[in-house]
Amino acid sequence: MAYRMNVSGNYGTHLPALIKAMSKTTGDVLELGMGVFSTPYLHYQCILSNRKLVSYENFRNWLQFFIDYHYECPNHEINFVENYADAKIDRPWDVVLIDQTPDSERVVAVKRLANLANYVIIHDSNENDRYERTYHYSEIYPLFKYKTVWDKDRNHATVLSNFVKLDDFWK
Repeated sequence: MAYRMNVSGNYGTHLPALIKAMSKTTGDVLELGMGVFSTPYLHYQCILSNRKLVSYENFRNWLQFFIDYHYECPNHEINFVENYADAKIDRPWDVVLIDQTPDSERVVAVKRLANLANYVIIHDSNENDRYERTYHYSEIYPLFKYKTVWDKDRNHATVLSNFVKLDDFWK
């Protein structure tokens, strides 16, 4: 079954942060908001490294797209959730990707996970007025001891942690 979709390269600018975080860890991974770049990468990386990936999505048709392509498997649990506040995510994670809609739910999820995840990766984290009005990330930065930013692309990705120093994250 083929799907027609509009895709921007900007949708994948969190991949450098994801790839680095995955290379530094061995534990469970949480994906809030499934994506055409993040989900396939995380899916196959978790299979190859025998890790658990738990994905949540609140758009039923988009979730079904990944189910139709057989992404659900023993290493990859896919969940539909009407509201991300209902997602069962309150447990330890090695890597968390925050990339869901509605945009206002991102800071709520980060607050829940700040002391549960070794690496929290937030997408679209440019520090300017436009992004701040949309995502309000400045509310969550003080919750973390460590922060580093992937700013080599137009849309930035930020890695946050309370447990792992990030001085040499990109090395």
